[in-house]
Amino acid sequence: MASEQVDVPLAEGLSASLDQWEKATAAVLRKTRRLADDAPDSDVWATLTRTTLDGIGIAPLGTPSLTADLPPVGLPGQAPFTRGTAATRELDGWDVRAWFVDPDVDRTAQHVVTDLENGVNSLWIGVGDGAVPAEALARVLEPVFLDLAAVVVDSPDAPLEAARALDAVLADRGVTPAPGTSYGADPLGSALRGTGESGLPVAVEVARLAAARGARGVVVDGTAAHDSGASDVQELAWTLAAGVAYLRALVEGGFSVDEAAAQLDFRYAATDEQFPTIAKLRAARRLWARVTELSGVSEADRGQQQHVVTSRPMMSGYDPYVNMLRTTVASFAAGVGGATSVTVLPFDEPLGLPEPFSRRIARNTSSLLISESHVAAVTDPAGGAHGVEKLTDDLARAAWELFGELEQAGGVPASLDLVRDKIAATVSERGLQIAKRERPITGVSEFPNLHEELPERRPYGRELPVHRYGVEFAEMRDERLSQPVFLATMGRVAQHTARATFAANLFAAGGIDTVTAGPTEGVEDVLEAYRQADSPPVVCLTGPDALYAAWGPDLVSALREGGARHVVVAGKADAVGTDVDDSAAMGLDALAFLRRTREELSA
Repeated sequence: MASEQVDVPLAEGLSASLDQWEKATAAVLRKTRRLADDAPDSDVWATLTRTTLDGIGIAPLGTPSLTADLPPVGLPGQAPFTRGTAATRELDGWDVRAWFVDPDVDRTAQHVVTDLENGVNSLWIGVGDGAVPAEALARVLEPVFLDLAAVVVDSPDAPLEAARALDAVLADRGVTPAPGTSYGADPLGSALRGTGESGLPVAVEVARLAAARGARGVVVDGTAAHDSGASDVQELAWTLAAGVAYLRALVEGGFSVDEAAAQLDFRYAATDEQFPTIAKLRAARRLWARVTELSGVSEADRGQQQHVVTSRPMMSGYDPYVNMLRTTVASFAAGVGGATSVTVLPFDEPLGLPEPFSRRIARNTSSLLISESHVAAVTDPAGGAHGVEKLTDDLARAAWELFGELEQAGGVPASLDLVRDKIAATVSERGLQIAKRERPITGVSEFPNLHEELPERRPYGRELPVHRYGVEFAEMRDERLSQPVFLATMGRVAQHTARATFAANLFAAGGIDTVTAGPTEGVEDVLEAYRQADSPPVVCLTGPDALYAAWGPDLVSALREGGARHVVVAGKADAVGTDVDDSAAMGLDALAFLRRTREELSA
């Protein structure tokens, strides 16, 4: 990036030019060896720019040049709705929507009451096989003021039955449903997931029921793509293509184009990648406003109603309490990005049905952000930030291009195979980055707690197909090996601790425990510790390069004579000065390395 002659504000009364910023940043990067000594200072931009899975660069610093040629984004509540569909926040913040899928009707009824009494504004209820039975929905909703608390039902297998059950409850009460109430049909999402009712006619029938009651009938669910492993651009393009398909079906079914647009809700995933999530939600509103404008929808009906859910794929079954941190960042991004409703999934969601404690933490996450952190006090607080505006524009343009490709392929559902192929390519690329630990997952691929005791949860009655990030690491942890790797620590603790810690964490990520020699002064010290550890077949040398060169060859030879069948070195393979069987250094394919090691331990 070319240097700009502008000042970067650092604090009140203090600023620096971009040249000064580049120079100071380059000095830090050279110290950490991320920038060559002879590289120009301007190379810091390329070094620090992060590239998303969609190939979009995220600059390390937002500068005016990023937004100089971007189109106007308008004001909150005005087309193209980039800055939000409303000029101000309702309910002094976003709508806090709790998730219910427990088939135990008594438990669910109690959870509904508890959540509504403690900060939740609306309900998202799984209905049908494996969730709340349709005939029990009235019982679950009995204490709920349906004109105040919106209800969204979700039934992939029987959307019409679930819609009729909610409609019957509303009819029996004789109330106008609260804004945001949705009968929740999404057959196209089911088609993408490969499970449930996938015919478009059911969406039209459900929409007719909902429209007669003053509710919405159809959900355009981006999480169907996200849960399959889609990128942000692919999720956006999917919702545009599915939304257009629903518009066409509803208009063909007798709705006016305005009535059809008013029947659609949109659901997106929020991840712990904060800025891409904020930009994705802003881009989604801009894109849909453009689609509906071209479709002839009145401006008042072009705004998206966004239900944002914290990402399932980002949540880990191992070290599940870290999920609290992930969902906090994700819900923050959802709120800042302008979501209408936010569902924070409980931290134990990957383990089974959530319990009262995890449900409490989930709902309190939004309460803390809204009431204590005052995140919702400002509409579109990220608006005007050069980096966010640029990322929003980049996502919107890339998604529009992919949307056009899907339309040229016949639209949805004709382009389902194309969508799946593109998602599969993203899954492969993400998997490679996770394998190389370029995209670390705390508690899974990095800093795992191999000896943790996971909380026990009751199993789901039904589970959505979710491609969780780092699933290959989790599968190895599921089949933890009893045979450890011996860490041949060389030298004093201060000399070997960095590489020993790196190696121990790496092996633990693959379900492999380690035993360590401790501080040593030579080959005999290591051999004695090796014998006391019952001479495991796999040994990993961990120490400084100087000791590798000084007594590494003798140590390798002695360990092989003592029973070591597979010798690994933590660092470069040639650092020891003799043949070793494998090496582990930064940037390696950790999955491939761990699989090789597991084979040796199991031989």
